[in-house]
Amino acid sequence: MTGRAGRTVKASHQASAGDLLELVRSGRATTRGALQQVTGLSRATVGQRLDRLFRAGWLREGAGGPVDSPLGGRPSITLEFDDEHAVVLAADLDTRHGRAALLTLTGEILAERTGVLVVDEGPEAVLDELGRWFAGLLEEAGQRTDAVCGIGLAVPGPVDSDTGRVVQPPIMPGWDGYDIRGRLGRAFAEHAGPRTAPGAGRAAVPVLVDNDANLMAYGEQRTGYPDCSAFALVKVSTGIGAGMVVGGSIYRGVDGGAGDIGHIRVGADALCRCGSYGCLAAVASGGAVARRLAEAGVPAASGSDVRDLLAAGHPEAMALAREAGRQVGDVLATVVTLLNPGVLMIAGDLAGTPFLTGVRELLYQRALPRSTAHLDVVTSRLGERAGLVGAGALVVEHLYAPERAEERLAALGV
Repeated sequence: MTGRAGRTVKASHQASAGDLLELVRSGRATTRGALQQVTGLSRATVGQRLDRLFRAGWLREGAGGPVDSPLGGRPSITLEFDDEHAVVLAADLDTRHGRAALLTLTGEILAERTGVLVVDEGPEAVLDELGRWFAGLLEEAGQRTDAVCGIGLAVPGPVDSDTGRVVQPPIMPGWDGYDIRGRLGRAFAEHAGPRTAPGAGRAAVPVLVDNDANLMAYGEQRTGYPDCSAFALVKVSTGIGAGMVVGGSIYRGVDGGAGDIGHIRVGADALCRCGSYGCLAAVASGGAVARRLAEAGVPAASGSDVRDLLAAGHPEAMALAREAGRQVGDVLATVVTLLNPGVLMIAGDLAGTPFLTGVRELLYQRALPRSTAHLDVVTSRLGERAGLVGAGALVVEHLYAPERAEERLAALGV
């Protein structure tokens, strides 16, 4: 049996309390009778395993009242995931600014902050400042430190998901191989105070790190396109990267390098920040467009400056954005042919009408009609919050996955 994000739910007596939680969270079984029917567990066993989830505070009875039981007999009380028993902290780093938020377990933003965070200043300074931001968000929302069940971080570089370390990031000097999880966890503890209530044992808050385009794609797919089995997002800001959600899960490749389309060679002679010549990012990113505008006498130093010029209808910025879109669209024709997604989303500083028009011009010209027959090319729904929502969802899906849920229940003594 398959649950949320393609995970398999064990049948019969093997189904654990974590598996029952997965069924309730996914909406596949929301009554005791339905859980019996789906898993094959006895009524007593379902009751025992649900009791663990109630004692942990992870489940509650639904407000909708009794519903008919699939097994007949008395109506059953509906069950639902209690999204108020914990909160999640999330942050999204770009090259020159950051965004952080405190979220509920279902992705609602309770408090948010944005500001200057320059990744070139290195991980020590940036992560320490994030720890300060997190402490301020908790205070603003009136939440205790021990309510935080996890932290998610989106970074503009390839990430080894097993270690949480960035691997040879072209635009993150000084971050290669750095222990982001450990440093951010310490910064949070230092600035937010003890994680647990007085008299309780301390437990380190788990920190998950992933590429920003991956987490943007995850947030957008889960909130706007949950039934799309192959979803691709392209972020065009200072650099260019892509995130893919296949079968409900982020596709990362062997070591986190999937989606790094900004470094596909396109035959130009422009020098890229990675040290190579002719990369797509060197000619079609927000940084590349800003550079061409500056050469023409238009004040622009970054993708965010280009975004502001596009919002103001600046004609030269609009023309260059459309040209950049055509260059990206040429590369995306190959991506679409290979992945055959149902949705291709354009996000980032350049995600507006001129750039999207350019993408569509070349994409539909170069890709086979079969590859685009059922393709929707769209722009971001969540905007600048996509990475935060995706980072929060990554933490929740990790912590409440069946196997991890069982470990956490044992640690809680239930």
